[in-house]
Amino acid sequence: MVRRKAAAPPILPGHSYIRPLGSGGFADVYLFEQDMPRRVVAVKVLVDDAVNPDVIRTFNAEADIMARLSAHASIVTIYQASISADGRPYFVMEYCPDNMSAKYKKGQLPVAEVLDTGVRIAAALETAHRSGLLHRDIKPSNILITSLGTPVLADFGVATALEPLDTHDEVFAMSVPWSSPEVLDQRVTGSVAAEVWSLGATLYTLLAGRSPFESPDREKNRRDVLTARVVKAKYTSIGRADVTPRIEGILARAMSKDPAARQESMHALAEELRWAQYELGLPPTTLEVAAPEWASAGVPVDFAASAPRGPVISTVNKDSRRAARAAQAYTQRRLDDDGVLPARAAAPWKAALIGGLVGAGVLGIVGVAALFALGVL
Repeated sequence: MVRRKAAAPPILPGHSYIRPLGSGGFADVYLFEQDMPRRVVAVKVLVDDAVNPDVIRTFNAEADIMARLSAHASIVTIYQASISADGRPYFVMEYCPDNMSAKYKKGQLPVAEVLDTGVRIAAALETAHRSGLLHRDIKPSNILITSLGTPVLADFGVATALEPLDTHDEVFAMSVPWSSPEVLDQRVTGSVAAEVWSLGATLYTLLAGRSPFESPDREKNRRDVLTARVVKAKYTSIGRADVTPRIEGILARAMSKDPAARQESMHALAEELRWAQYELGLPPTTLEVAAPEWASAGVPVDFAASAPRGPVISTVNKDSRRAARAAQAYTQRRLDDDGVLPARAAAPWKAALIGGLVGAGVLGIVGVAALFALGVL
């Protein structure tokens, strides 16, 4: 499948474009520098042909969820949400230079790091659950690494309420190796038990260096074949000498075929991981979970709302110097990618200077000719 190229970056007030970070089905992510306070940020922008009421509704809900939950230390921070000058919705969030998917593919991760990650992400998800929200797409690539080296949960684009809503069509999150059997069977679109499975499968991946139920023979890892193995849910050992029987038992329980046999909550899963840390002589990671008073406060996220809210249209002048700098950076990126430099008009001040010099030269020649005609020269 050919990957879609990122669209031209938006022109944002108070931000200067640096480079693209990635592209997905409905959005592009760019690296920008914020003017005040000065810092680099990631900007997620809907693509032009994806802007429709349903997608805008989902995008608004994601921004609301992240704004509500990003007070948690293990959830990526969102700074702003708005609409760019060309009409594309966007939000500005914390820039994280790495993710756990890229990290485990570079080499075997220490058990201590994986357990610490598990407790932190379980605490983040417990906080989301206490706020009435499900993530529904837990996998290594959605665990980002901050500039300080700590893991944070990101991408609530397919999140939904714990209580299903009848006012809109459900969206299934099917990242096959990390989705539970009941989600792949489409018996549920999401649940706490399904999220326990997904986090267990994610931690398994980080320890094993491969996704659960993945075969060494790539021909046997087609989506349909892999789905069938996940649905059977026959747990196999990770096969690392430093992964203790307790850790294997925790993950095997989290990935039980029967949802009722799994840990009853993310809090319970985190506590079991902390016990595994204790038995290994590691300091147990602090379990940070929102207090009930915070979780029940605030207006619930409205997944059905599609109307625009507030005066969010930006007023950046498309002919400003900031727009020229953004266009220049994008042109350079296209040159690096394609080796073709688009035609570029001269800057107005350069054109005026060249025109003035040419005009002065012409007048000088005409003046000298006139002096010869009059016999002065």
